[in-house]
Amino acid sequence: MAFDVHAHVTTDLPAQLARARRAGVTRTVLLSTHVHPEASADLTDLRAEFARLGSVLGGERSSFDGYRTATAELTAALAAHPTELAGFVNVPLGLTEQATGAWLADHLALPGIVGIGELSPTPGQAEAIEPVLAVSADHGGLPVLVHGFAPHTAADLRTYATMAARFPQVPVIVGALGGLNWMDLVDLALEHRNLFVDLSSALQVFAVRMAVQALPAQCLFGSNTPYGDVLAARCTVEAAVPDPGLLDQVLTGNLTRLLAR
Repeated sequence: MAFDVHAHVTTDLPAQLARARRAGVTRTVLLSTHVHPEASADLTDLRAEFARLGSVLGGERSSFDGYRTATAELTAALAAHPTELAGFVNVPLGLTEQATGAWLADHLALPGIVGIGELSPTPGQAEAIEPVLAVSADHGGLPVLVHGFAPHTAADLRTYATMAARFPQVPVIVGALGGLNWMDLVDLALEHRNLFVDLSSALQVFAVRMAVQALPAQCLFGSNTPYGDVLAARCTVEAAVPDPGLLDQVLTGNLTRLLAR
């Protein structure tokens, strides 16, 4: 059994869930998305989707309507598969704490919404997540997942850690193992016990091994679907973590503990 902390809504949800079941995943945390590279018919389409993705990750602000459309896609998926899916809801960055709280209020009351994310601040401006962490703290410390891969840098990871220190009751999950900066992320998480590591999109199997060895209670299984494959992600974690008890903790136990908060 496994719980996937990081998967995005795809255009073929039945196939996505079938793949998750094949990987032994019984609960998937679904995140909204503004782009769908998995639906590309050819390289030209894929380049266009990745250009849009690059704009999002680079800090280009999507319209409020864009966020609403992506959230509607997420909530429809949760309603269709309530036993297999939970959701993290996104919120535009750059709003005041009051406006952030107002945006999130209705969404956080929806069935199946168990956290916030994936937040993708402009690289070099990771402090923009602070109002979201404040709202999370007001709601008892909901998990918040932030983008950790390129174009975000080691400096952005350090800012995430600084923000996590200001809100110790909020679990801050850094996505995709911090990309090339995974060693920095492990060091930061050792200093901040509310900083968690999503193991998806690992670039080397020994990165997963070392992260779990150093942070057995702070590592979470994730696939980063559709950018990663859930079955391949599970195989990577199983190759890196031979101890059955520790493997179970990473695959299910740590996330179960976070969501039980």
